[in-house]
Amino acid sequence: MRTLDLMKLAPVVPVVVLDDAAKAVPLARALVAGGLPVIEVTLRTEAALEGIRRIAAEVPGAVVGAGTVVAPGQVEQAAEAGSRFLVSPGCTDTLRAAMTGSGLPFLPGVSTASEAMALLEHGITELKFFPAKPAGGAPYLRSLAGPLPGLSFCPTGGITLQTAPDFLALPNVPCVGGTWLTPADAVASGDWARIEKLAAEAAALGGPVAA
Repeated sequence: MRTLDLMKLAPVVPVVVLDDAAKAVPLARALVAGGLPVIEVTLRTEAALEGIRRIAAEVPGAVVGAGTVVAPGQVEQAAEAGSRFLVSPGCTDTLRAAMTGSGLPFLPGVSTASEAMALLEHGITELKFFPAKPAGGAPYLRSLAGPLPGLSFCPTGGITLQTAPDFLALPNVPCVGGTWLTPADAVASGDWARIEKLAAEAAALGGPVAA
């Protein structure tokens, strides 16, 4: 799957922090049931890789990937766990080379025009814009659409259900990433119905769903 095709599967990519791998499968099932098949599990916890492994094996409707990829070694670990895409908060030459070499779709993180242009020189046109709100938000991305029309961004960082439409209205934003879909208290208590409801609200941002 091409990275741009991945970005168009759903308007919102849930950014998930897993403290307990046992929660991974029911959490993923709730998100998929709500209409959000693309799930980014951040490599911020010890449970992350096992969580990815379980989702990949047990939730066929999910397209699970690894987020917060910051080192080349994590690329291999994520791929071995079953990740179908990679996301990084920023990008270095060695990390870019590792992600490219993996053969997986990936979204390297940028927050400036120069960083985006540096990746464009390598033919990379799909990027993560992070941290979206502190780095200038929707107005900043709108300003990049003119001089850099060939780039597509998945902004992440500080985005909410209320502000996501501002980003999704931009021609260079196929999707956004958000942590609001998996509140820590809902995950801890196993309130999957609440998470499914939040996912459904986010999925609706992509327009009316055909009956």
